[in-house]
Amino acid sequence: MCTPRVTPAHFIVLLSAVVLLYCATPETRAQTPQNRGSQSAASTGANSSPIARGKYIVEGVAMCGTCHTPRTDSGEIDQARWLDGSALWLLPARPTADWPLKAPRLAGSPAASDEELVRLLTTGIWKTGRHLKSPMPQFRMSQADAEAVVAYLRSLTAHAGD
Repeated sequence: MCTPRVTPAHFIVLLSAVVLLYCATPETRAQTPQNRGSQSAASTGANSSPIARGKYIVEGVAMCGTCHTPRTDSGEIDQARWLDGSALWLLPARPTADWPLKAPRLAGSPAASDEELVRLLTTGIWKTGRHLKSPMPQFRMSQADAEAVVAYLRSLTAHAGD
């Protein structure tokens, strides 16, 4: 039996699809078969605190820990170093000169102001005025969701030595 191989390009396409589905309008999300006729996790999260909403988006939707958290020797995400930055395990399908080698630390105090982070999450544009390099998804979150993500990231504690 042949097991399909998931390449980094497949992963990026899948992650981008998840992000696009998440970024759909609330009306569109409400019409999906998964949440038709019942209260979805997304709408439940909208009624919670900004930090809880941000945690839901970071952990359950955007899956930031997949790239921004170091891995253990066995390859599992190291929960003790959640969002502390990590060597990037994804490689491009074709060699790319400016492919990042590290995903930066997000926990505690990301290297930007709240306003710059919200701009990145709502427009896909970093504080330099440029889009982030692949494989970082180009998010288009709502203002409220972006602010919730920033509140959650600021609530985390970076580990000593990071």
